Amino acid sequence: MSDIATLLHANLFDVFNEPDEQRRAEAIARTYSDDVEWTDDEGVVTGREALTVKATALRGTLTGMEFTAAGPAHELAGFGYLAWHLAPPGADAVVSGFDVILTKDGLISALYTVVTTSPQG
Repeated sequence: MSDIATLLHANLFDVFNEPDEQRRAEAIARTYSDDVEWTDDEGVVTGREALTVKATALRGTLTGMEFTAAGPAHELAGFGYLAWHLAPPGADAVVSGFDVILTKDGLISALYTVVTTSPQG
């Protein structure tokens, strides 16, 4: 697996799928640059600390849910893309989307999360 694919999978599985706060914090430290920017439909947060706060809050709303990759990682130099689904284990996706990353010095320097389908409600 390439470095970019490894970062994409670490972002999805080691950070956003990880319920344990200590393991998530360790993954954040080894995956993102100090000044990482994460952009989603709620806005932009900057820095590992802000990403940690937001990821922890999000993870707290996902009890009984897990992310799965919805295909392979795609990449160019310094750029990666990975589609994902969010669902209870063994069930159909309730949310789908994709992450795009930009990398610098072997770490994610920018993360863009796009939700493409969301629960009807």
